[in-house]
Amino acid sequence: MIRTDVFFLYLFVMAGVTYLIRMLPLVLCKEKIENRFIKSFLYYIPYAVLSAMTIPAIFFSTGCLLSAILGLVVAVVLSLFEHKLLTVAIGACGTVFIVEWIMSLIK
Repeated sequence: MIRTDVFFLYLFVMAGVTYLIRMLPLVLCKEKIENRFIKSFLYYIPYAVLSAMTIPAIFFSTGCLLSAILGLVVAVVLSLFEHKLLTVAIGACGTVFIVEWIMSLIK
């Protein structure tokens, strides 16, 4: 069990770091960024961070690794064919549900 004072310390440190990450570029870069590499780098940061937070959660959120992998594959394939977010989510969740159900029948 975590102590409340340590919890609030962690919370304030995370809030400070988040604020600094967002505030420092605005303070340090006064002029418009024209470098193509830096523009491209900054463009893809949100996608990289979202992937880094989501992918590990996918593999540990199901009862077995096989259903997680198949759900991820279905989500990637549906998104590559430019389906809407709701369709991708329902397809991935449905795949995980069906695979888990079949595996429970096999056991």
